[in-house]
Amino acid sequence: MPLLNSPYQAKGWFKNGHFSTIYSAKIRRAPMIEFQRERLSLDDGDFLDLDWAFAQDKNTNQARSVVILLHGLEGNAHRSYMRGQAATLLEQGFDVCGMNFRGCSGADNLKLQSYNAGKTEDLDQVVEHIVTLNRYGRIYAVGFSLGGSLLLNYLGAKKGYYRQIYTAAAVSTPLDLSASIERLAHWDNRAYQWVFLSTLKVKYRQKQRAFPLDLSIDAPRAMTSLKDFDNLYTAPVHGYFNAEDYYQKNSPINTLGTIEQPVLVLNALNDSFLSVACLPTALAQSSKNIYLETPKYGGHVGFYRPSGPYYNETRVSEFFTAQRA
Repeated sequence: MPLLNSPYQAKGWFKNGHFSTIYSAKIRRAPMIEFQRERLSLDDGDFLDLDWAFAQDKNTNQARSVVILLHGLEGNAHRSYMRGQAATLLEQGFDVCGMNFRGCSGADNLKLQSYNAGKTEDLDQVVEHIVTLNRYGRIYAVGFSLGGSLLLNYLGAKKGYYRQIYTAAAVSTPLDLSASIERLAHWDNRAYQWVFLSTLKVKYRQKQRAFPLDLSIDAPRAMTSLKDFDNLYTAPVHGYFNAEDYYQKNSPINTLGTIEQPVLVLNALNDSFLSVACLPTALAQSSKNIYLETPKYGGHVGFYRPSGPYYNETRVSEFFTAQRA
């Protein structure tokens, strides 16, 4: 019965989900990581930028392990939650590979398509690349928010090199995309939606200039919500009928119970991005390998601690270390 009791507690303002979310995203000063960038060419002629960091003073008696980090919507490998997680993993002897999604590394990608929760072939090519390096005994992966959805969809799809992922974790992850998009449209989340839309519209306009025959120049004016963006760009460009078709086909809750690897899902009860459908307690109770932890506090990737790493960072590191033993 992998339904876990969470020891995480919050104090003061950090009991408020919005405060912990905003503080962690905009104010927190996470450790600086010396990443080494590698550009990975993809089968369709596009590319991904990978940011690597390597652990020091490794135990030579233990096989080397690497953790792939997957960021959230409009994030990148240098966001505070990615650097915080990387620092904690590096201290435990894991190497780290930060996967920047298409168009998220500071360089425009080359194709009309971008990234989304169902673009599992990009992650598969990263896994394949790491396997061909012949450097690691085990590969782990942790995804945050949309990155968690992508990771779980990859493991649930059971295609390509998915078996090479030994253990995984998903933090603050929308398991039901449609319900989460509806939640983000609520009045209390409008500021977050505006922030996401502002950068997505900029990227859309860049794409429209590069592909004027494929994208309408007037579409950004009609994008007043994330669902509008998915209806006007994500769905048609990536082969879906509309936004709801994209959400239904790429909600991890559909295949979560079929995943073979041990997986930690860490979703806070006061995460305003998530719906009740993102807290599958019954599924976890009947599962042997889906470990669901639902702290009362934490907001959206905001599991603050007054000193040292955030709770989610130590929790993921401990989960991977326990599976590595």
